[in-house]
Formats: sequence, structure tokens, C-alpha cells
Amino acid sequence: MSRWYEGPLAAFDTETTGVDVEQDRIVSAALVVQECAGGRVRATRWLVNPGIPVPQGAVEVHGLTDDHLQRHGRWPAPVVEEIARALAEQQRANRPVVVMNAPFDLTLLDRELRRHRASSLAKYLDNRPLTVLDPRVLDKHLDRYRKGRRTLTDLCAHYGIELAEAHDAAADALASLEVVRAVGRRFAGRLERLTPTELHTLQAVWHAAQARGLQAWFARNGSEEAVDPHWPLRPELPAAA
Repeated sequence: MSRWYEGPLAAFDTETTGVDVEQDRIVSAALVVQECAGGRVRATRWLVNPGIPVPQGAVEVHGLTDDHLQRHGRWPAPVVEEIARALAEQQRANRPVVVMNAPFDLTLLDRELRRHRASSLAKYLDNRPLTVLDPRVLDKHLDRYRKGRRTLTDLCAHYGIELAEAHDAAADALASLEVVRAVGRRFAGRLERLTPTELHTLQAVWHAAQARGLQAWFARNGSEEAVDPHWPLRPELPAAA
């Protein structure tokens, strides 16, 4: 039987001005494609001048300064369209797309498309969903009782994946892809009979359950922070009255 985690996968990642998907902007992005485990990796990279200042906190994470982005970055409108078309190409090729913490990157891309192209990610995908594999959701479901954080750096350390340049979009995308392959191998008995499409559907259920658990934990600790249960894309916020 062919094992999906040894076959063709793509992975997508962004670096941004911050963590608010409704207001922050993409400053760099990457899509990597690998046709089989251990095979040659094709990487497409984008660098964006977001048109707004990059906060120092974000610069400290990814190292992309205003000066660098103004000199070397492209305007957002053509870039976000290229990214959306590249993701649509993966959909047409029936190639699953690995996205670490998918509701962040995919929602932010959707909002950038609305902001700069008066469109949406769904329109570029002809209203057919990507097949998404989210290493964070998969790992949290399959190894739910393991203590500790589950950032990409943590997952790479746990699964023995090299992450040479953390917070470089291409390096993070490739590391996410390798983590998903490692998760597939470690939990083969539970995953190999599932197709990526079936896993996509299951991850939406698993993420919602994980969100409910986190929301309950916040409530017990006196926090009013809201946890969005939607995966892999958050719905558009209603317009203010």
C-alpha cells in the first residue's frame, strides 16, 4: 500500500508583521514541493514590502527590516495573487499542503487577498478546499498527553528534524513538511490507511476539540482570551455596523 507520508507533499509558510490575522501583513512567504521522501526540494520564495512599518518585535523574530523590505520587497498585490495561484496549482495536482498552524497562515493570506485583490483564497481555489496537513494538530491529537510546547522548533526537536534557519519561511516550510513525514512514520498504524483528504476532514474535528480544551483551560485560569475553533481557515469577521 502506498503511504501518503512518503509521497508528494508541498508546504507553505509566511513571516509577518505580527500575530493578528485581521490586521498584520505578510513580509515573506515560501512554498516548497517534494515529490517523495528524500527527494529534491523545489522552493519558491516571495519577499514583500508590506506598505506599513514592521514592528521591532517582528524584526527580532525574522530579521526583515523596513529598509531591507523597501529595497528588495515587492508590492503585496501581485505577490499574494502569485501565492494563491501557486496553492491552487497544488490543489489541481492533488498534492497535500503542509501548513504549520494553518489557521494563522491561510487566514492571513486570505485577508491579504481581500485587502489587495478584492478577492479571497476560496475564489482562487474555485471554492474547493486545499488538502491541508497541519503538524501541530496531528501531533497534538496523536500524542495528546505529551507535556511541553508544540511550536515548530519543539516539534523538530521531538521528531529529530533539522531546523537550520528558524523563522526563514522556506526553512520553516521544509521543516514542517519533514515533521509531517516523521509523524506519519511514527504513527503509521493509525494513519497509513487514511487518505490525506480523510485526514483533512478529521483535523478540522480534532482542532475544534483542541480549541475547546484550551478555552476551558483559559477559563479555569481566569483568562478571557478567545480560542477560534475553525480550521484550516477562520471565517471572515462580520463588517462593523
